[in-house]
Amino acid sequence: MSNTIETIKEQINSNDILLYMKGNPRAPQCGFSSQAVQALMACGERFAFVNILDNPDIRAELPKFANWPTFPQLWIKGELVGGCDIIVEMAGNGELQTLINAAVGTTEE
Repeated sequence: MSNTIETIKEQINSNDILLYMKGNPRAPQCGFSSQAVQALMACGERFAFVNILDNPDIRAELPKFANWPTFPQLWIKGELVGGCDIIVEMAGNGELQTLINAAVGTTEE
């Protein structure tokens, strides 16, 4: 079980922008993951993802580790940003773009 937590920590620490989701960005397996992907893609930066449907151990352990019960989960620079509602809200008010630009080191003109 601790190996799963180590895997999660490794994934979070080695990816500046990471989305735990159902499915993959080209074929999301739930509406919430689809909305999160669309919001992230609109920011124009590459992001890593983990399909929790292919990783039942991560699906079981991540909510406990993150203290966040649902998916998708967006992590930026090792910090949990939140789930679908938060991602969509931040995309709508420009906060997501700012956060992503900061994560990848670009500035918005």
